[in-house]
Amino acid sequence: MATSEEFDIVAEKCIDIFSKKAYDYGTAWRILRTESMTDQIYIKAQRIRSIEQKGVQKVDEGVVPEYIGIVNYSAMALIQLELGVANTIEELMPADKAIELFKKYLLNAKNLMLNKNHDYDEAWRKMRISSLTDIILMKLLRIKQIEDHHGETKISEGLDANYYDIINYAVFALIKLTIE
Repeated sequence: MATSEEFDIVAEKCIDIFSKKAYDYGTAWRILRTESMTDQIYIKAQRIRSIEQKGVQKVDEGVVPEYIGIVNYSAMALIQLELGVANTIEELMPADKAIELFKKYLLNAKNLMLNKNHDYDEAWRKMRISSLTDIILMKLLRIKQIEDHHGETKISEGLDANYYDIINYAVFALIKLTIE
């Protein structure tokens, strides 16, 4: 199966969960600042790393839902970067609009992944899942540093590029865990 198809399978699962949560909770997440989104992603990635290192988990939820959460929160962060933070309930958006934007950002991530896979010759397939986790954590630390600099960089890519990379590394982990 081609990486493009594998990405689509993982993306559909992420979209399904995002859509169901949008039905249950609406778009209350729109109140979160991007720094809070970053911290949510960090918590999920740190839990995955902890489970990988300890080899045991005490909460009955594996790493697959955590990687899905990383994808979903990263796409939500990209939406926040585009629209800004909602400060009132009136600024929340309908679930269907949020789902439309969510799909747009996953498609952007897929297109970026396809271009990078061409140049890197799908090197991620030879990587360990633990390395994917570590790279996600590194990207999060980069994001935190950029956020601490109020989004300003001198030479590096911005917040959006790092969130896209996180989506793709999490998708790679999900492909390895659920499809390969």
